[in-house]
Amino acid sequence: MRLGVLDIGSNTVHLLVADVRPGGRPLATTSTRTVLRLMRYLTPDGAITEDGVQALESAVAQARDVAAAERVDELLATATSAVREATNGAEVIARIEAALGQPLQVLGGETEARFTFLAVRRWFGWSAGQILLFDIGGGSLEIAAGGDELPDAASSVPLGAGRMTVQFLPDDPPGDEAIERLRAHARATVTPVADAFASLPRPDHVVGSSKAIRSLARLAGYPMPGWSGIERMVLPRAALKSWIPRLARLRADSRQELPGITADRTFQIVAAAVVVHQAMKAFDVEELEVSPWALREGVLLRYIESLSWSAPGA
Repeated sequence: MRLGVLDIGSNTVHLLVADVRPGGRPLATTSTRTVLRLMRYLTPDGAITEDGVQALESAVAQARDVAAAERVDELLATATSAVREATNGAEVIARIEAALGQPLQVLGGETEARFTFLAVRRWFGWSAGQILLFDIGGGSLEIAAGGDELPDAASSVPLGAGRMTVQFLPDDPPGDEAIERLRAHARATVTPVADAFASLPRPDHVVGSSKAIRSLARLAGYPMPGWSGIERMVLPRAALKSWIPRLARLRADSRQELPGITADRTFQIVAAAVVVHQAMKAFDVEELEVSPWALREGVLLRYIESLSWSAPGA
């Protein structure tokens, strides 16, 4: 069976197509994305502008056409923080659904964290023990922890890289005072979450699963001994901290010349680095292990699980 997962996020509209079977691992065949950076299209009252909605309609229509060309049997369409928190969200959802020709599942922040945690758990396996997860998107930061497939605790806070760039780092390059204001805001926002998680067992693995974290790991991290490739990269907190002032001094168009910083991340990577560093500091984490699986894979895995339970003879 061929499935598609369409992730309508704050930064990109990303389609993942994979061949799946009950009890099997999803095998990706196609991955395509459109960079939108929806935070640029927000009005002061939190609505997505008409230009932003039209950009969304165009991106999802393009993804729908790719899914049809790939002969996808079912398309699982999800939206995250940018759409769910927009003051005109109901209208935006209706127009996205019209462009797609099907319903859209709007994920709450904790649900998003739980899907991502499932993907990370499956990637690392049961032997990984207790996992603490950080996932930063364009609009929010998800944090989850536990020893099973469902986390014992999950939280979502509005510290996404795109949102923080618009609110705190609008200048290119940002000044030191702006960086410090963002650092203080991130610290104040994430510290209560760390306090709430403090009673949980100490994690055996601390994992980062977002594209921004993978980019930062390529820039400031190193491969785990005996491994190569992004699947086994490690991002140390000290190295990340040392890169923040260097990133902040560069203009956005110069950052893409650095290792791991792609064109779609140049504007948001400074905010992502500041927020992730503050989250690691609040949770007393020295390094993150990178997971290549995240939300889209979690949605796929949950759907495959439903197929497994409904299979003949199950």
